[in-house]
Amino acid sequence: MDREIRGVLIDLDGVLYVGDTAIAGAREALEQLRARGIGCRFVTNTTTRTASEVGEKLARLGFDAAPSEVFSAVTATVDYLHAHDAVEKGVRLLVRDSVLSEFAAFPHDRDHPGFVVVGDIGAAWSYPLMNEAFRYLIDGAELIAMHRNKFFQAEDGLRLDIGAFVSGLEYVTGEKARIIGKPSPDFFRLGLDSLGLPAGQVAMVGDDIDSDVGGGQSAGLAGVLVKTGKYRPGHAAESPVEPDLVLDSFAALPDSLA
Repeated sequence: MDREIRGVLIDLDGVLYVGDTAIAGAREALEQLRARGIGCRFVTNTTTRTASEVGEKLARLGFDAAPSEVFSAVTATVDYLHAHDAVEKGVRLLVRDSVLSEFAAFPHDRDHPGFVVVGDIGAAWSYPLMNEAFRYLIDGAELIAMHRNKFFQAEDGLRLDIGAFVSGLEYVTGEKARIIGKPSPDFFRLGLDSLGLPAGQVAMVGDDIDSDVGGGQSAGLAGVLVKTGKYRPGHAAESPVEPDLVLDSFAALPDSLA
């Protein structure tokens, strides 16, 4: 890369680990970056864990990461709802039970909610549930998507992500969802503000060429694509996004920034 990098925003699943297995060399690479004074923050579209639980997982897998360094789509969604009067308007939550406690401040209005909030609910998706969400949106509720990723890497292979359901709801209502996590520029700014660095001195490292790399570049960051996790050569070749740097894995990042 032709710019000085003083900080990195790091995606988690597929970059530092897959499932409950750390990617080879990732822990050591993070230690090297910190030893060289490069600021590190973690930005995740994960919607099945709270930010504190994400921090606990990182610690359990041996990564040096403080909870305050983790920026989650769940936390950002809660902040958005507070800023847009959801306490008064009510919400319909399509999220996992594991994160419901984060939304305790908002009335769960199942008659006339002001917001329909979509996260990862796995196999709980059904036609009746989609139809329920559709009717709320037609009645004027705002569609809030924690992200719109197409797919993710699980330990048993690729799995469909919530982007397909978000796009379906957009199609039938004619309204665009408010995207909270990556690739929203506002989400990247949370990490930048925490680092106290301008976008031009920060790289976004991820396995998703569109949301991570392309989203980061749109926010002014350098985009680093790693060939782990959900990375697939065919998908990367078809994407209009041109990464600033492509690495075999996160383990190669310290040497590439030397």
